[in-house]
Amino acid sequence: MGLFDAIGGRRKLKAPAPDRLFAITTAYVGLESAHGITTRGSAAIVFQPLATGDFEQIVADMEAVLRGTGEETGSTVETHDDAFGYRWMVIRDPDVDDLAVGINAVSDQLELDGFGDRLLCAVFAFQDAKGAPIYFIYNYKRGAWYPFSPTGPTPDAQQRSTEQELRLRAIVGAELPIEPEVSRWFPLWGIPI
Repeated sequence: MGLFDAIGGRRKLKAPAPDRLFAITTAYVGLESAHGITTRGSAAIVFQPLATGDFEQIVADMEAVLRGTGEETGSTVETHDDAFGYRWMVIRDPDVDDLAVGINAVSDQLELDGFGDRLLCAVFAFQDAKGAPIYFIYNYKRGAWYPFSPTGPTPDAQQRSTEQELRLRAIVGAELPIEPEVSRWFPLWGIPI
């Protein structure tokens, strides 16, 4: 942190540890066995695309790699652009480990090619014993996870259960690096997974 950052009240965030993304695989074991929370077989990496040839080529190459490895693992990949200009690269696979590996491959490549600042988050889809959706969101800039529990009658009905999210934090807090500032648990409406 520099002198001007200190004077201006800004603090420099440490770069997130890359292994924090994989913490979801360990946390999932407890979620499933002790709490009946199961995977919905999908995850997504969300990033802000650039309209440049090299960026589009990197994304196309990553899709091709994921499709190629998906032939062995059973994973599929698709992309969606949302109304806010973000691209969702969605991976579908019943194995949470395969989902984490796929998401990590895309984020690593974007980082290596100098586009790490374009990464928004990774989203893993789960459901409780009653089939209600639960998402765990990994914020790349903060290097931390947080739960998101939408409760509306439709995916776009913008309602969430803060109580459920706090329960989920208590359940996985020892295994998953949770964002300590609850005010940074941003909802993502209209998740396509």
